[in-house]
Amino acid sequence: MISLLAQATSTTGNPAAEAAATTPTSIDMWAEAHRLFQTGVSIFSQGDALAQPQTLVEHLTHLGTIWAIVFLITGIACMLKGYQFYKFVVIALMVLIGSLAGYWLGTSIQAPPFITAGCVGLLLAVLAVPLMKYAVAILGGLSGAFIGANLWAGIGRAFDSAYEKKLSDFKEGIGTDPSAGLLAKLAEHMPADAFWIGALAGLLACGILAFVLFKISIHLFTSITGATIAVFGVIALLLNIDNFSTTVAEGLSSSALVIPMLVLVPAAIAFLMQEMSSGALGGKGGQAAAA
Repeated sequence: MISLLAQATSTTGNPAAEAAATTPTSIDMWAEAHRLFQTGVSIFSQGDALAQPQTLVEHLTHLGTIWAIVFLITGIACMLKGYQFYKFVVIALMVLIGSLAGYWLGTSIQAPPFITAGCVGLLLAVLAVPLMKYAVAILGGLSGAFIGANLWAGIGRAFDSAYEKKLSDFKEGIGTDPSAGLLAKLAEHMPADAFWIGALAGLLACGILAFVLFKISIHLFTSITGATIAVFGVIALLLNIDNFSTTVAEGLSSSALVIPMLVLVPAAIAFLMQEMSSGALGGKGGQAAAA
């Protein structure tokens, strides 16, 4: 007790000591913000981020437990109720996209990254309010491009892995030569590096869908966005638990299709739930409207 009182007395009235006591907190806050933005830029700067499990696991390991929980809660809320507050979700996503782009721009041109992030994020948010329909089309197209690119890359890498495994078995005297088989043709005609083909197809399909079926486009991008954020949160949370980190990392890295499927399946479920809630598939909303 005496030592604690002495320590408190020695720092009271001493500006240098008080500054030294408060400096670590501010440094930790800035470091946490930098880590969050760097993780986001590192992940979403790669079009096929989900199909590169080892790199993604490495990025999510540094996300931290607190942000993992925030991601999980935000993602689930977006999946389940995003369509009811889609204007808020659209503005929030435009702020997020603009902030990540601004942060990347700031670090690239040696400018204050958080100032550029705030300016670009605010600009996109202001533009999204009067141009809401076009913002929905942009987000729908980006969601389709994201899923299309990662499915293409994941399937392509899965074909490559299967072909290499059969070729290795053949060299060891097991099985037949796979070089002239269907698997070799699939691996040749669907290279993982050409994921931009899947991205372009998803971009065009979902972008045009927003102008034809506006509500479905909202359900689509809120489901995909929410599922992606929620899955990132779950993975980051498990990676920060010592008893699960190794097993989770090895399981996710076993195939390039694991993480894309982990995102696609809950996204599809959330999309169906939103369609039922709105009455499109005979849910409560449709029954209420019929009454």
